[in-house]
Amino acid sequence: MTKSRSTADVVYEEDSSLQNVQNDHLTAEQVINNLAAELVIAAAELVVTNKQLSFQNNEKEKRAAELVIANSELKFQNGEKEKRAAELVVANTELSFQSGEKEKRAAELAIANTELNFQNSEKEKRAAELVIANTELNFQNSEKEKRAAELAIANTALNIQNSEKEKRAAELVIANTELSFQNNEKEKRAAELVTANTELSFQNNEKEKRAAELVIANSELSFQNSEKEKRAAELAIANTELSFQNNEKEKRAAELAIANTELSFQNNEKEKRAAELVIANKELRIAATVFESQEGMIVTDASNIILRVNRAFTTITGFSAEEVIGQPPRTLNSGTQSKAFFATVWDNINNTGKWKGEILARRKNGDIYPEHIHITAVKNAKEIVTNYVTTFTDITSSKAASDEIERLAFYDSLTQLPNRRLFLDRLNRGLAFSAHSRHRGALLFLDLDQFKNLNDTLGHDIGDLLLQQVTARLNACLRESDTVARFGGDEFVVLLENLSIDAIEAAAQTKYIATKISHTLNQPYQLSGHVCHNTTSIGATFFIGHEVMAEELIKQADIAMYQSKAKGGNTLRFFDQMMQKAIIARVELENELREAIEQQQFQLHYQLQVDYTGQPLGAEVLIRWQHPQRGIIPPLHFIPLSEDIGLILPIGQWVLDTVCAQLKIWQQDPLTSDIVLAVNVSAKQLHQANFVEQVLATLQRHGTNPARLKLELTESMLVDNINDIIAKMNVLNKIGIRFSLDDFGTGYSSLQYLKMLPLEQLKIDRSFVQDIATNTSDRTIVHTIITMASSLGINVIAEGVETTEQRRLLWDNGCLQYQGYLFSKPVSLKEFEAILKTNSQGVNKVDIKVDITEKK
Repeated sequence: MTKSRSTADVVYEEDSSLQNVQNDHLTAEQVINNLAAELVIAAAELVVTNKQLSFQNNEKEKRAAELVIANSELKFQNGEKEKRAAELVVANTELSFQSGEKEKRAAELAIANTELNFQNSEKEKRAAELVIANTELNFQNSEKEKRAAELAIANTALNIQNSEKEKRAAELVIANTELSFQNNEKEKRAAELVTANTELSFQNNEKEKRAAELVIANSELSFQNSEKEKRAAELAIANTELSFQNNEKEKRAAELAIANTELSFQNNEKEKRAAELVIANKELRIAATVFESQEGMIVTDASNIILRVNRAFTTITGFSAEEVIGQPPRTLNSGTQSKAFFATVWDNINNTGKWKGEILARRKNGDIYPEHIHITAVKNAKEIVTNYVTTFTDITSSKAASDEIERLAFYDSLTQLPNRRLFLDRLNRGLAFSAHSRHRGALLFLDLDQFKNLNDTLGHDIGDLLLQQVTARLNACLRESDTVARFGGDEFVVLLENLSIDAIEAAAQTKYIATKISHTLNQPYQLSGHVCHNTTSIGATFFIGHEVMAEELIKQADIAMYQSKAKGGNTLRFFDQMMQKAIIARVELENELREAIEQQQFQLHYQLQVDYTGQPLGAEVLIRWQHPQRGIIPPLHFIPLSEDIGLILPIGQWVLDTVCAQLKIWQQDPLTSDIVLAVNVSAKQLHQANFVEQVLATLQRHGTNPARLKLELTESMLVDNINDIIAKMNVLNKIGIRFSLDDFGTGYSSLQYLKMLPLEQLKIDRSFVQDIATNTSDRTIVHTIITMASSLGINVIAEGVETTEQRRLLWDNGCLQYQGYLFSKPVSLKEFEAILKTNSQGVNKVDIKVDITEKK
């Protein structure tokens, strides 16, 4: 509930009947007794609920322990399975090694064939030597060459046959490699090798046939035939070696059979482990039964992605398993917990392996509900997290019971407002906040003036309706930061926090809120067909920090309320009488100021400005309030109030109208036609969106030359919205209006913005001029201002010049324009015009300034 902080008119007293409150205290006592009985019943119900909840928690912990045991057994079975798989890998490795040995034997067979080729080459060498011997036998040359050619053909055929043998051996190697576990293929390759050997034997027979023909043809070359037989014997030896190698191959095949036997054994072991896994699965099904308990359960992987949920999860959240599996649990996040909260949760899980507590979660339909949650990290044998298991319980019912107990303990059952106990807690927190922030607070004690009569005439049920409607109206009047409580009967207490730091302003805010409450509660009530009227007596007290204890503050407000009743009721009384007087004075001044605007009780006075020769240059025009009873009131006593309540806008417009009208009159007189009047503009005026339009309309309305008007700003105005201010100044400067910066050196203006402003003049504040003769710091500041203004091409004038010594020092530092009591005090328009006439000789231009916010 956001409420206005501005003040309002004070109405303190109205005639009303005095009410007897003795019966109200009896009613309050009965209400308290009833409330105590209800509280005892609710406490008993809470004990029963807590026992049921404790039993459910024990059952949940028992089921969780059984699930942990099942998981441990499953981990052990998985370890055994991995062990058996490792043993199978070792067996396969041994089988691969045996295959390598077989390939090694095949390679050795290939080497033997290579040696046989070498022997064939030696045979060809001996045949060549036989050709050389036949050369000596010219007659038998032809036959020898024929027989040698036939021998060469036979050798070529033998080479071809050897190549075929090598090819068959290579095929045998490939076959043995590919058919490690197939004995039938081994026998096939062995048969092919036998065929190759048969072909080799046939070829050897052909070779011997050809050799015999060569013996017949070369009977004279017995020596050479003997050599051929020697080579044939060597070939036989090679065949013997080949047979040995085939035996080695069969040996390796037998070893492979043994390896296959071992592999079969390992397969049997694997089947045994599979049977054990079936048993483990049965146990896991038992664990799954536990998983489908009354508690919601979520199983995620190490990356916190949901793998499985139970049926209770769906019952509680409304999400099906298909909707959440593969998603992170943040799907259930209600958005009410901060990122820092979840960071703390996960830090706890990472450090301890678990976390439990209460959080708010979101159902599928968007409802937010409280749940008790327990998260456990599951680790493998290497202590690496593999899963997270979350169990949770919907505690909406238990929270509702707890909230009901809290409501009975801290809230009024009729109005649902905080009771005295809760109000004291909030008041103590309000005192602590005030001590820290230094903002003031207030306490309002309210009592309904005609409540007892209404109860006696219409009954307590109608009285209860009135109290409920009063509660609704009070809540509508207050801000969100305020607290209203019912202490019993027809007594209400309001805590107002975060009021102004200023005591008078805080009192005005309290007065405004109390007046609004009084006006709202005084409106007629519709109570079951009855139209009832009721007024309220209000007592108020203030606090800042812990200067007064909470109970004492309530007593002060109560005393002030009884003072209100003593005055007839239906009014407001402050515990601090001096504060009440100050508020009354402020309200009276505000009312009189509004009346002064309507009746135009303001006047303008002029203070002369001169150059270094003493010749008049202009005047500063100061506003005065001509009060009918109090006489002349200086600006210091009413300008701050007018700024607070917004009346500075009509006052500022009156000054602008008066100045423009006077300029129009002076434009007809050669003595004053060049006079420039400068109007000091307030911050609220300048920040108006239509400020430029207002100034232009005023000039046009009076027919005033814009070049004769100067607007003066203070440094404090340049803090906010500087770009908007510069834009407005540039628009007005283009039509001839001049600008001056008042009180220079006392604010926080930026030199960067200073060079961007269309300024004609800087005014040195009187605080630097006052002690310029005795304070070297002030002299340094004045010299700096003058030097800077000169470098920017801006004129400088000093205000508050009251002695010739001040004037001389300003002159020495380069300031050539002055204003102060040394030359003239502020005077009326008639007196100022007389001064101009007296000093008319030698005066070419007069510069006059109007200041509506001077507080002298």
